[in-house]
Amino acid sequence: MTRILLTGSTGFVGRAVTKQLRRGDYELCHVLRQGTAGRICEPDEMDHIIEVQDVFSMPACWWAETARGYDLVLHMAWYAEPGKYQTSLNNLQCVSGTLALAEGAQRAGVLRFVGLGTCLEYDLSSGVAGPDTPVDPQSPYAAAKAACAMALQKTLPLAGVSFLWARLFYLYGAGEDPRRLVASLHSNLARGQPVKLSSGAQIRDFMDVDVAAAMLVRDALSSQTGISNICSGVGTSVRAIAESIADQYGRRDLLIFDARPDNPDDPPCVIGQRPEPLLQS
Repeated sequence: MTRILLTGSTGFVGRAVTKQLRRGDYELCHVLRQGTAGRICEPDEMDHIIEVQDVFSMPACWWAETARGYDLVLHMAWYAEPGKYQTSLNNLQCVSGTLALAEGAQRAGVLRFVGLGTCLEYDLSSGVAGPDTPVDPQSPYAAAKAACAMALQKTLPLAGVSFLWARLFYLYGAGEDPRRLVASLHSNLARGQPVKLSSGAQIRDFMDVDVAAAMLVRDALSSQTGISNICSGVGTSVRAIAESIADQYGRRDLLIFDARPDNPDDPPCVIGQRPEPLLQS
């Protein structure tokens, strides 16, 4: 695949993915919200940039013209404002916009469509989630993502389009929103400010965004179809992550655990699984 149409390439994950794609010989086209082109990671004068008022309001006919001649659509855009995205009605617009994009890509003859999901789509009652784990989303955001995955998985392959839905676990790293856990810890500890936390007992599958982007790009450019987990397969407690960051500043004393109640709706453990590699004979 040499020609790739990207959405969301100015976001937290999208910037890391774009950086990974720069290492290959790919022709990239970025469909972006107006005024955001300056956020593209390592901008290349050869890239094609299309700015629109709202990526999710573009009809299927527009996408059919825009995606014509591309081999792969890598759809990473979604409404993701911290503190709001989990329950926002914008998730409904993201669903309809994603389906319009997929329809347009199919009309344009695109060979492969890859979208981003979330580990929160899964039934997390066992604490471990593999690609075959049943879905049981507990928020409007996760339900919207799961609905997209199901609709596209049932329709795109029938239309001859290879489809992969990559579910992200708990990412951190360069470009992270300062309101998220790891970025907030670094910001406060660097300024010598105390950080109020819950018990920290929650176990999560944490992964650096650059490592996750490399995994996502490998999966996207492979022939894998269905569901892919972008995860480390290793569980780490929030307390351990917080303490490891605090140790970089020599300030564990600034971590105040049990200052906030644990969220009763928050799963105690979330660890991802990826399929075992096939043994070569």
